[in-house]
Amino acid sequence: MIKFIIPAIIVFLIVVFWEKITGYFLKKFNIRLNYIVICLIVAVIAVILLLLNY
Repeated sequence: MIKFIIPAIIVFLIVVFWEKITGYFLKKFNIRLNYIVICLIVAVIAVILLLLNY
């Protein structure tokens, strides 16, 4: 049950605070997170699917 709840909470928090997160990284490191985050989201979805299968 925890393997369903924790990823859902993490994704929800990322969606809610996305503007603040991207603004922080743009100001601090002068990089845009769009491509990096898309790759990370795909990786997280792959891990979730693997956990569901095993």
